[in-house]
Amino acid sequence: MTRPLYHQDSAALSFTASVQAVGDSEVVLDATAFYPAGGGQSADHGMLRWNGGEVGVIDTRKDKVTGLIWHKLDGIPPAVGTQITGEVDAARRWRHMARHSGEHLLAQCFVRIDPAFAVDAVNMTHPECTLDLRGDPTEADVRAAETLLRETLARQRLTLHTPTVPEEELGQYPLRRETKVRGEVRLVIFKDEDGGFFDVSACGGTHVPQASLAAPVVVLRTERIRGGVTRVVFMAGQEASEYLGGVYRDSRALAQTFSVPVERLTERVEALRTDLTDSKVEAAQLKEKLARVLVEAALPDAQGLRWLELDDPALLVPVLGDVPAGEVRVALAPGGRCGVASARAGVHAGELLRTALAVTGGKGGGRPELAQGSTLEPGGFLAAVRGALVSAHSS
Repeated sequence: MTRPLYHQDSAALSFTASVQAVGDSEVVLDATAFYPAGGGQSADHGMLRWNGGEVGVIDTRKDKVTGLIWHKLDGIPPAVGTQITGEVDAARRWRHMARHSGEHLLAQCFVRIDPAFAVDAVNMTHPECTLDLRGDPTEADVRAAETLLRETLARQRLTLHTPTVPEEELGQYPLRRETKVRGEVRLVIFKDEDGGFFDVSACGGTHVPQASLAAPVVVLRTERIRGGVTRVVFMAGQEASEYLGGVYRDSRALAQTFSVPVERLTERVEALRTDLTDSKVEAAQLKEKLARVLVEAALPDAQGLRWLELDDPALLVPVLGDVPAGEVRVALAPGGRCGVASARAGVHAGELLRTALAVTGGKGGGRPELAQGSTLEPGGFLAAVRGALVSAHSS
């Protein structure tokens, strides 16, 4: 079994060890500070160095049966018995620690808002971490938990403690959630300066030594993933700070294009949305008026067919509406877009269109009163419709 040095001190990233076993581009060390993937946390990366060589560690995994921790390498592994120096990628580790500590702290705040908000699952393998909660927290509950954590981290100095205790002593600790671990249990505890417990969880992951180093913890959104379980998406630590900074810069740049301060950006956007909605209504009304003018200008031919050739495909539907009894109306728009409307007994618009398209190519169809499609030969479409209309009369 590999001795997990990350359990002793999550911030200790350099160590010495010896190679115990070699596999296919993998090695086992007698001790390691590299955290293997597990518990919703990603594996550590870094370097192994020895006299005369070095190799990158690109993944770390733990064999649950043997307890051995395998280090996947990007080169030729050192031989069994080689004394090595390991160096964990510090930036990656600190990101992972902030995410994991942020998850513990945020989960505790949800429980303090309502004990029903128990953790169902977690994932911290990406900057956008997830906390799946039971109990259906509302948006107000989410903001209350976020606010509680922000105010707690501002007021209190919460320090990390990671004792390993016998299973029978777990009753002495206010565990946030029941653990399935048996025997010796490693606890992750954040205590205040008076020794009071803020959060206690059974956990084998790595965490920041001071809770404030996980700040800010920011909830981005919530998603209902199944009945009774809500996913809370959050970011923590430096990643959250960088994200918020980027959002502010983008918001400020956008606000400048509207000549308003950032704090009035929402107000300005809502005003533009209202203007856009009003403009769309006005445009629709104008299209309806134009459609009526175009229809009135297109006189029916000897067959009682009213033909319209349009400049704008958006007028296709408006000109095919409100067809008076006994009339058949046909329209052709740019790109071969076409349509047929029928208010004449015995003339099915959909069948008439399909018959015409069988001649000119294309596809389309619809109801007895209205059909739409596209033709491959716009120049021959009118003649095809007339021919189909004659056939409909004669049948």
